[in-house]
Amino acid sequence: MRTSFTEIQLADPRIRAADGIFRDCVHCGFCLPACPTYLLTGDELDGPRGRIWLIRDLLEAGAETAAAAPPPPDPSIVTHLDRCVGCLACMPACPSGVDYRSLIGIARDVVEERTRRGPWQRWLRAMLGRVLPNPRLFAILMGMVRPLAPLRHLLGGTLGAGLALAAGATVRTERVAPGTYPPEGPPRGRIAMITGCAQSVLAPEINGALIRVLNRAGVEAVVLGDAACCGALNEHLGQGAATRAHARKVIAQVLIQADGAGLDAVVQTASGCGTLMKAYGGLFAGDQEWEAPARRVADMVRDAGEFLDGLGLSYPPPGPARRIAWQAPCSLANGQGAAGFGGGLLRDAGFEVVEPAEGPVCCGSAGTYNLTQPKTASVLGADKARSLNGLAADAVASSNLGCMVQLAPRLEAPVVHVVELIDWAQGGPAPRVLGWSPHHG
Repeated sequence: MRTSFTEIQLADPRIRAADGIFRDCVHCGFCLPACPTYLLTGDELDGPRGRIWLIRDLLEAGAETAAAAPPPPDPSIVTHLDRCVGCLACMPACPSGVDYRSLIGIARDVVEERTRRGPWQRWLRAMLGRVLPNPRLFAILMGMVRPLAPLRHLLGGTLGAGLALAAGATVRTERVAPGTYPPEGPPRGRIAMITGCAQSVLAPEINGALIRVLNRAGVEAVVLGDAACCGALNEHLGQGAATRAHARKVIAQVLIQADGAGLDAVVQTASGCGTLMKAYGGLFAGDQEWEAPARRVADMVRDAGEFLDGLGLSYPPPGPARRIAWQAPCSLANGQGAAGFGGGLLRDAGFEVVEPAEGPVCCGSAGTYNLTQPKTASVLGADKARSLNGLAADAVASSNLGCMVQLAPRLEAPVVHVVELIDWAQGGPAPRVLGWSPHHG
């Protein structure tokens, strides 16, 4: 793709990075059949190829002098970019290797800088960006809206969608505290992990299960303090400054541990978080102070399934086989290329594993997408749930809390995190939503 950026525009490191990405695109269209929003609307501008054209138009519409402000984007550009679910299914489908992940991130950042949204959208996006990444504020918000959940059927749009999500979620009082969790037996490694923002409020047992599995395998787990959020939720909203602020906290905390007692990896139980963290280097591209540390941390990030797969986990003799539907999140499959590890771990643990025929198609959660684009998210969630329900499984396993919350009210079987099932197969507690008896003994 040809571009015509001025030298003034190319002084912006984001536009300079985008210019290189644009030149990789040959307009072949192989991305279109992989895009869930294009398949829903049939509109070229709701597919990756069309959005790449729109992003180029957005970025090229700059000012002729450094002092002048760029014009606000055409509302239609904002509409089509907002509809992108960010599932990244276009990336493995692209024969030219276009880095759409970085491109849509840049576009969201620029859109938020230049667009004057309506009062409701401004308030909503500001509230989501402030509250969701803060576990204390998020817990307060959940406590306030849960009593209103019965009204969800009377409301549409974002309010109805938000109350529906709140109706199926429970604020947990227990927490996985920051600190060091020593291994059982001879030490085999040391990892760091963040508590997570929404996950620490709604499902702290996920990190608890991972710590137990790691400790049994001889791995010391360090739960970082003062770095709950990786920044992914803010990135979905185009809030670049907040995204980088959260990322700096994580990077600083990780490097304290890495430069102290050393680290083998930074392990994530939320694949949406892991996808951003593996891209921290690009997030700070051109930043002389933070780019090198960010790339160092990004190289250490592993999804929980990815890391556990290399440990050779052991299990007691299995009980009766349970049928598990493995829902590989699109962030894990397309953002990290690590979808196969979860299913493999479950098979090694003695489960019968089944997977949807269409593969890791997005469920519509996508960070804050199910709140900012509730109609499209609802269609995607219903389609995904229908596919999973057809597998007649005892439970559905995922590796991303957002997917679990989005799918839970639509599924006929309970949904749990894959590490909870691995913990149970090793003799740990049964996941609370399953009500299963102890696996062994």
